[in-house]
Amino acid sequence: MKILIVEDEREIVRFLELELRHEGYETEARFDGDSGLEAALTEDFDLILLDVMLPERSGLEILRRLRREKDTPAILVTARDSVMDK
Repeated sequence: MKILIVEDEREIVRFLELELRHEGYETEARFDGDSGLEAALTEDFDLILLDVMLPERSGLEILRRLRREKDTPAILVTARDSVMDK
């Protein structure tokens, strides 16, 4: 299974990659919205872990654009803690 991680916090990416690879998953990381969207649209992934707050393009915008062309499963992650955001 190949997972795309789109997250701007490199320490979080490092942790996720270590844990996912330990479980046998292949990972690829992007650190901003534009490169994350490009990878999601041009490559095939089984799952996308997508931060909501990203530089250049938000995770929600990436998901909207992605849904026009693909149905790759995505999990949105966020550090926001309000009930509305959750």
